[in-house]
Order: sequence, then C-alpha cells, then structure tokens
Amino acid sequence: MFKKILIANRGEIACRIMRTARRMGIATVAVYSEADAASLHVESADEAVSIGPAPAVDSYLSIERIIAAAQETGAEAVHPGYGFLAENVPFAEAVASTGLAFIGPPARAIAAMGDKLAARRLAAAAGVATIPGADSPASGADDAARLAAKIGYPVMLKAAAGGGGKGMRVVEERSDLATALRSAANEARAAFGDGRIYVEKYIDQPRHIEIQVLADGHGNVIHLGERECSMQRRHQKVIEEAPSPLVDEAGRAALGAQAVALARAVGYVSAGTVEFITDRSRNAYFLEMNTRLQVEHPVTEMVTGLDLVEQMIRIAAGERLPLAQDEVCLNGWAVEARVYAEDPARNFLPSTGRISCYVEPDAAGDHVRVDSGVAEGAEIGMHYDPLLAKVIAHGPDRATATARLRGAIDAYAIRGVRHNLGFLAALLAHPRYAKGQLSTDFIAEAYPDGFAPPPPGRTRLNFFAAVAAIIHVRMVARALSADGQFNGERRAPGSDWVVRLAGTECRVRLAAGDGGVRARVGASKPITVDADWRPGQPVFRATIDGQDVCVQVDQVGAGLRLSHGGVEAAALVLTPRGAALAALMPAKPAPDLSRYLLSPMPGLLVSVAVRPGQRIEAGEELAVVEAMKMENVLRAARDGTVAEIRVQPGASLAVDQIILEFE
Repeated sequence: MFKKILIANRGEIACRIMRTARRMGIATVAVYSEADAASLHVESADEAVSIGPAPAVDSYLSIERIIAAAQETGAEAVHPGYGFLAENVPFAEAVASTGLAFIGPPARAIAAMGDKLAARRLAAAAGVATIPGADSPASGADDAARLAAKIGYPVMLKAAAGGGGKGMRVVEERSDLATALRSAANEARAAFGDGRIYVEKYIDQPRHIEIQVLADGHGNVIHLGERECSMQRRHQKVIEEAPSPLVDEAGRAALGAQAVALARAVGYVSAGTVEFITDRSRNAYFLEMNTRLQVEHPVTEMVTGLDLVEQMIRIAAGERLPLAQDEVCLNGWAVEARVYAEDPARNFLPSTGRISCYVEPDAAGDHVRVDSGVAEGAEIGMHYDPLLAKVIAHGPDRATATARLRGAIDAYAIRGVRHNLGFLAALLAHPRYAKGQLSTDFIAEAYPDGFAPPPPGRTRLNFFAAVAAIIHVRMVARALSADGQFNGERRAPGSDWVVRLAGTECRVRLAAGDGGVRARVGASKPITVDADWRPGQPVFRATIDGQDVCVQVDQVGAGLRLSHGGVEAAALVLTPRGAALAALMPAKPAPDLSRYLLSPMPGLLVSVAVRPGQRIEAGEELAVVEAMKMENVLRAARDGTVAEIRVQPGASLAVDQIILEFE
C-alpha cells in the first residue's frame, strides 16, 4: 500500500480524499494556488506545495508543476479528484511515465471515453443505444445549423471533451444557434482546453440516470447500482439520490449490464460512471462515461457501505475488488444536496466574498454527512467552481432520507456569500420531488427567473412571529443586563409585542410556561417554545410543541431575517407604541436603475458588443461576463441608445457594478 499520495485538486473533494487516506494511514500532499494558500484542503493535508497563481491554467491545470510537487515530496501516487486534470490523458500519461501510480483509470480508457464523439461510437459498437446526433464536431455556425436542421430542433450543443455541464447549451431555434455555439465553445476551451462542439437531439423531459462501476486490474468489473441525477440547473446537478425512484430491479440489472459491458470494452480500471438519459417512454440512451470519481459518489457509498476513494486507492495499488456482483447489496436510500455559492434570486449566478459565519449541521449518527471544502473566514473568489459543500442523508426509505436532509439544511448556516440552502430546502419540499416526478427540466420550469423564497402561509407566519418575538426579547434582555443599572432598578422586556412580517402585523404575547415560553399570536392557539438560543447564534434551535426545528436567524439592521424549509421572511419586532409610530413613516421609493446595464454577478468583463451612440433593440447582446468557469451573455431589456461605456473589457466587476449607461 502507498505511504504518501498527492491530491491534484482543491476544495471539498481534496478534503474528502484526505479523510479516507488518513483513515488508511496514508500521508497526503496538497497542492494550492496563491488564492488557496489559506484554504481548508491545505490545512488538512500533511504537506502542501504552492503550484502557481490563481488562474487554474497556471496552477491546477499545470501538469509540470503538479508532477514536480509529487516528486519533490516523495509521493508514490496521485489522486486527481474530479474536474481540472481528472480526465486529462496527457496528465495520466505523465504521472505513469514518472513512475507514480495514477489513482484512476489508464490513459487509454480516459482517451476512449474522454472524447464524447469517440465514446458515442464505442458505445454503439458495444450495443448500447445512443442519442441521435452528429458523429463529428461542428466546423462552424453554418455546419452546426446544417446538422441541427437534419436532427430537428430543439438540439443540444455539447463539448466533445466536456462534462460537468460546461460547454453545453440547449438551442430552441436557428436564430439562437450562433451565439450559443460561441459561448459553448468558449466555456469548453476555458474548462478543458478543447473548444470542439457537437450537436445532438435534445430529449424532452429527460431523466438523468447513471451507473457506478468498479473495475480492478485483474479483470473483475462490477456495478454498484444507479443514481438519479435529474435535478439540475444549467446542466449541473443539484440534488442526487440512490437508488432512483424510476428504476426497478429489472431496469437496474439491464443498465448495469450495459455499463459493465462498456467498461470491459475500453479496458477500464478504477471507479467510473456510465451515464444514461431516459425519455418519456423510459427508453434509455447512453450519454457519456465519466472516467473519474463523481461529485455525487457519497450517495452510492451510503447505500452500499463501500468507500469508493478507498477502493480507487486499493485498485491503483494492485489489489482485487473485495466483492463480486452478487454480493453487492443496496441498503435504504440516500439523498445528496450540493451547496453552492450562488444567488438563486439572480437566476443562480455565482457569488463571491468572505465567509463570515460557517456552522455545519450536526451529524445524526451515520444518517447525515457533510463533505465540505470551506471554513469560517474562507475567501470565495471568481476563479473556481462555486461548489462549497455537499450534504448527504441516509434513511431506510426515500421519505426518511429526504426528511433528514431537510432538517440538516435548516441547521446549516453560511454568512458572507449568497448561497442556495433555502432553494435546496424548497426543492426537497416540492410536491413533484416528493412524488419522484423528476426531469432535468424541472428547475428551469419551476423557477424560470431564479428562485425567490415564497411568503409564509398562515401557520408558518404565526410560527415566525413567535420565534421573532422570542429572539427579540432575548436580545433586549441582554442589552438591559449590559446597561448600567442604578441600585434598586429592575428593568425587563415587556410581554406584548407587534411583529411586522410579510406585509402584515402580528400581535404576540409571551409568558413563561412549563417546558419553555408560551407564545400566543393573535387569537391563535398558544405554542410552547423551548430554546436555549443566545444572541449572535445564526441558528435558532428549539422544540416547539414537542417538535424539533431549526430556524435560520440573520440580523438585518433593526430587524431579523428568518428562514425555514425554503420559506423566508423579514421581521421587525416593535412595542405596541413603536408599531403605531412606525405606521406613520413614509415609504422610501426604490431608485430607478433602468438606465444602466448592471453586472448581475462578480466576474471578468470579457467583451462589450456595442459602442456609445449605437441604437439597440430588446434582446440584443450588450456584453459578456465570465465567472467561475461560466460565461454569461447580457442582453438589452428594451430598445434604446447607448450613452456611455463605463468599464472596458478585461475589467473585474463587482455585483451590480454599472457596465454601460443608456440615454
């Protein structure tokens, strides 16, 4: 067995690999860019080596620097994680040529499956059904248009060397093709160093099903069942689960057999994933093979009891698989949610900043797991993928696993950057999700303009009002205790409050009661709240009428922002007299920003497509902003004339920074 391995990656996957290596008694080496010098994966490793500046092309994508780091530290093997160089043939070859072990498949298998067009041909030869599409990349916009017309709209543009949602675009009609092709090629070039794009038929209401395979160097190949990965936004997975609510035993056996056959056909060794897409009629088509560890591998680990990273390390060390196909047993259900630094209200655009508060949910035995790559104080920049962590829950069935995951998300506190925790909670509570009626179009259909937390209904409104009043009283009590007191003076918060919440006012009366505080909202039935919350804590943990709940608490000015289960509301707690006076205050009008094009996210201004004095029409391209490996085209919301360009291409933008002004 290896004594020391180098992890050629960053973030949560580097930390996750290190945990397994530490358990196995293997020392670890981290590599890091200048932007990641103080990151969690560097602190978690036994050794760390700097490999260059922040841009990935000069650090995490530098084969020479990573190999040099491995040789310098005496590492015996290299684990690539996922992304970056994980499916890079020259990297796998370079690792092997220097006498290091590559903890992954052989370079020939990566090459065979890494080119999506070649993979399509190999799959077809192995008897696996493939999606109708081109067998060669488009040579340009005209060629892509010809191929699309032959296939029939809508079509999917896909990076030939891609994966992870990068370099992918759905095109509904001919007029959008050229712009989509350019953006897809730019993203693919930035992410994979290969801008080739091919065209295939877009499957309506598709479901994304994938099969995990394991293969050793002794000819043994097995599959570990399927994962459902249909909950996606911008072609990137958000919620995954194992098994799939769509697949029965017969379907699992059929898809598993195809995945094993394809793995054998390419001489696969290590952990890998064969991805399928299903249509309305449950016809399954080969999508691609990922020759690496998947982001969503924890759900398979939780239902099989296997550590896939450990298996990859043991296979790379020459060991045989520990079990045969008939010994694979799926136990219960597991669901994973990906926590991203992004703003759901801005159509899931990436968010940057410093994490000022970070509190992970408590693990409930073996039922909840958090794979994180950040800690309090971490700086989230614009150079890398916005994935912060993954929360995974296990249960005897889908409903229990989902309930445990929802509880964990409610108890997860992140401050300083925008994040998608509320969105994840809302997704898991959606009736369609509960019924297992999933598709890769679900998020786009349910939230076409991004996610805005729904207002609380009457029951939750009362619940929020009671929680807000209790929090406010404890904050007031602390302030009074800290205030200079005269001898004999006794000051205490009152018991009657008015909570302004979601456009309404709630009268709340608090009183001491058995087992906690008795809270009565209006004429509703009193509830008993037992909580040991103290000012400054970001999560209000309580037992309310015997039920454990967690509410996110964020102080905003004189008020509070509360969120629970994907529902959010601002609350202002006042005395009855204060509420009467506040009602007399005039509302402040919102500023008129229609004259400006604002950057929807922090990032790099790649290009500006217009000039001062130019007439523009609604829908016309104005600028392109790039952040976290994603390119965003900004278009005119209405007709007008450009008055002034405020920033030039190449500039770094802050969120809501003015790019140009209209007359």
